[in-house]
Amino acid sequence: MPERAYAAGVDLGGTKILAHVFDPDEPSRRLAEVRCDTPRGGEQIASAIVGVVEAAAGQLDEQGLGPVTAVGVGAAGLVDAHGSLRYAPNLPGVIEFPLRHTLATRLGVDVVVENDATAATWAEFQVGAAQGCRDMVLVTLGTGIGAGIVAGGVLQRGANGFAGELGHMLVDPAGPPCPCGRRGCWERMASGSGLGRLARDAAHAGRADHLVALAGGDPDAVRGEHVGDAAAVGDPDGVRILGDFAWWVAVGIANVVNMVDPEVVVVGGGLSGIGELLLSPVRSHFDGLVMATEHRRPVRIVRAELGPEAGSVGAWLLATDHVAESARRVGGAAE
Repeated sequence: MPERAYAAGVDLGGTKILAHVFDPDEPSRRLAEVRCDTPRGGEQIASAIVGVVEAAAGQLDEQGLGPVTAVGVGAAGLVDAHGSLRYAPNLPGVIEFPLRHTLATRLGVDVVVENDATAATWAEFQVGAAQGCRDMVLVTLGTGIGAGIVAGGVLQRGANGFAGELGHMLVDPAGPPCPCGRRGCWERMASGSGLGRLARDAAHAGRADHLVALAGGDPDAVRGEHVGDAAAVGDPDGVRILGDFAWWVAVGIANVVNMVDPEVVVVGGGLSGIGELLLSPVRSHFDGLVMATEHRRPVRIVRAELGPEAGSVGAWLLATDHVAESARRVGGAAE
C-alpha cells in the first residue's frame, strides 16, 4: 500500500513564518508545527519557507507518516492568479516575486499561494465560525485590515487574484495617510493603528487619564491594547473611545454588506480578542449604517474561531483542495 501523502500550510507574515500539517481525517489534530522569523527579500523568504516545510516533513517522518506532496502558502500582500507576490508592504524587499514558481521548483511538489486573509477566510468558512454558510466575509482587525469573501460557497479571488483588499476602501478622503500611498483608507480608521490614534488624540486632549497611566504616564505611548484593557475594567474613557472606534469598524462592514450581501461577517485579528466589548457596539452602529436594515435578514457579526492559526489552516485546506482537484482531473482523464 502506498504511503499516505500530506499537505503543509504556511502562513507568511511580516514577522514570522508558520508551517502546519494537520490530520486530513481530523483537521483539528496538528501533526507538525514549525516556525521561524521572516527574513528580508524574496529569495531569502523562499529559502525560509523551504526550510520550515522540510522541517515539518521531518516531523512527519519521525511519526512514521507519509511525505508532504503539496504546500499552501498564505502570504501578506497582493498575490496574483499565478501565485506571484506583486506587492507586499509588510514584507520589505518583496515586489513582483514569483513565489509559487520558486517554491515549486525548490520543493518539487505542488504549491498554492494565496493572500493570507484569503486563506484565513477559507479556514473560517470550512472549519470555523462560518461553517454552514454559503455567503460570508472575514475581516481581520490587526495592525492593518485583511479580508476575504466567499459568495455562493466559492472563494472570491477576482480577475487578478486581488479580491478582498477591503482595508483600502476609501472612507475619509481627508483622513490620515495610509502606507498604500493614499489617505483615509478604512484600515487607517478601523485597525489597531486607528484605535491607537484615537486613544492618543484623547490622551493629548486630557480625556484618557487611565489610559495614560496604563502607558506609563506618556500620552504618546498609548496604544490600542490600552483601550481594551481600560474598557474591560469599566473605565468611561476607554468605553467611549472603543465606542467611537466601533463606529468606524461598522462603517466598513456596512459598506461591504451593501456590496456582497453575506449571511455572516466574521471578525478576526488581534482586536477581536476584545470580544463583545467591541462587537456589541459594532452591531449597534451597523444597524444604523447598512442600507435598508429593516428590510433584510439580520446579518450576523461574530468573532472568528481559529485565532492566529487561521492563515496556516486555510493554506493547508487550499493545498488539500488542490490535491483533491488534481486527483479528480487525473481520474476523469483515465476514464
